[in-house]
Amino acid sequence: MSTTTTAASSIANEIQQEVMERKPFSIVAFLKNRWFLYAISLTAFFALWKYVDYTRVLGNGIAAPEKVVVAIYRLMIDTVAGKSLWGHTWASLNRILIGFAIASSIAVPLGILMALNRYVNAVVKPVFDLIKPMPPFAWISCAILWFGIDEPSKIFIIVVGTFVPCLLNSYMGIRLIEPQLYDVVRMLGGSRRDEILQVGFPAAFPAIFAGLQISLSIAWTCVLSAELVSARSGLGFIIIQGMQLARPDFVLAGMVVLAFWAWATTLIVTYLEKFLCPWKRETSLA
Repeated sequence: MSTTTTAASSIANEIQQEVMERKPFSIVAFLKNRWFLYAISLTAFFALWKYVDYTRVLGNGIAAPEKVVVAIYRLMIDTVAGKSLWGHTWASLNRILIGFAIASSIAVPLGILMALNRYVNAVVKPVFDLIKPMPPFAWISCAILWFGIDEPSKIFIIVVGTFVPCLLNSYMGIRLIEPQLYDVVRMLGGSRRDEILQVGFPAAFPAIFAGLQISLSIAWTCVLSAELVSARSGLGFIIIQGMQLARPDFVLAGMVVLAFWAWATTLIVTYLEKFLCPWKRETSLA
């Protein structure tokens, strides 16, 4: 009997909560709804795109949205340099995964060590500060001279481009932790190891994942730059082929596919962060 009463009470509470959360329809509230604003933003973007194509403001340098969709479909079923769109996408994604894995596996631990050990920081920081301002594209010529035009040179560019944000965010994630948090651990009798494991790492994880997301975005820029210079596969190769053939639909198709996968990989890191860092505070602008 008590179980039935509890279940009924729970259902009643859920119904009451749902009724309480319902609000009367309001035009103002509807216009402020974020999904409505998303729809307006996308509609305006594609309308402007279509208008620019129709008026030929940029001449023949742009293709209409529907032509880009057709180009993506054609690239899926046809081949460019012996590969379909899937093959070229995997070529770029494979380079991204290898370069990003190498950079993050070195930069994240090194950044944490720099923040925790002043001797490591004293040795690494001068060299890091020297390399940090240099854009990844400046390394393309060196990469070709050192590794040739094959895969190692492209992966090297990705490693260089993604290394700096990973290390910098890992370093700052530890350094910007409030000292009072460490004091609490000491007051409770914790050791230096407890400070690092129970305070340092959990507090630094959000900053580390922010660095990983930034690095992934930069990685896609780096792989595109490397493939534009010397490649026989990849989304950058499709874009350069479209430019050489005066096919803006191919150029934009490669850009759209690249943007989609850049967004998808960043989204994966975001969900991984939510899974590994459930304590991270979310802020809402609504």
